Amino acid sequence: MGNKTENFVIMTDDSCGIPLEEAKKLGIEIISIPFYIDGKLYHEGIDITAKEFFERMEDHPDMHFSTSMPTPGDILNEWKRLLKTYDAILYMPISSGLSNSTQTAESLAQDFEGKVQVVDNQRISVPLRQAILDAIHLKNAGKTAKETKEILLEQKHDNTIYLMVDTLEFLKRGGRVTPAAALLGGFLRIKPVLQIQGEKLDAFAKARSVKSAKKTMLEALRKDLDTRFKEYEAKGQMQLMVSYTHQDQSIIDSWIHEVEQAFPGHTVMHDPLPLFISCHTGPGVLGIGAARIVQPEDYE
Repeated sequence: MGNKTENFVIMTDDSCGIPLEEAKKLGIEIISIPFYIDGKLYHEGIDITAKEFFERMEDHPDMHFSTSMPTPGDILNEWKRLLKTYDAILYMPISSGLSNSTQTAESLAQDFEGKVQVVDNQRISVPLRQAILDAIHLKNAGKTAKETKEILLEQKHDNTIYLMVDTLEFLKRGGRVTPAAALLGGFLRIKPVLQIQGEKLDAFAKARSVKSAKKTMLEALRKDLDTRFKEYEAKGQMQLMVSYTHQDQSIIDSWIHEVEQAFPGHTVMHDPLPLFISCHTGPGVLGIGAARIVQPEDYE
């Protein structure tokens, strides 16, 4: 059993996609991951909205978008502030495969004598959101920050994401595809399907249309549920997810409906992709994923 007297706080960054208002309701702390637009620093939801972000991306194709990470000073200041109130911190940053932020945090945490537990469970966006909800449930069940970390790490690979990208242009700018491949993709009107399986963003398939790309993603998720996650799917322990960068609500609603129809009996969590990731993927993205729901009673 966990030590019910430990008063720890869950802290994450905004790669989880949880808005600040919701974070307050959940009782968690969020630090912003900065990004740059033509060399100027921005923070999602603080000095730029998603609407403004995508308007710039679509109206000014020559603008340069790049990503950064919270400074060590910012992280340390937040930890010191929180430890005045709490016994410990469970820090759940973006996947180490997508940012150096986690390695920096792990190094900084060594000076806090176990009071800061950094969880590198290799997640981002809605799977990270689910891990945070799992952490809240584990905390409420009496687990300590260290016990919660160990459980989350044990099931860190029990998630999957597939994304349909509207254009290869932004991936080309970030060096993830060659200019020639991006040009060919645009010429052939290919809709690339990407995957995030923990550590990094990778190519998964090429589709010739939005309809084909959606079919590819639905089939890929069905295969995952029938194979990798068969045990948890049978127990009703898989949370389905939809992510997007679309600003057209009708397109988003239609995609959510398609996923619900394809997987009856499942609830579908849905959130926009964090702007940090959108810097690399661009607008017009639709995604689908799933993550295992942790059951605290399994760890008594």
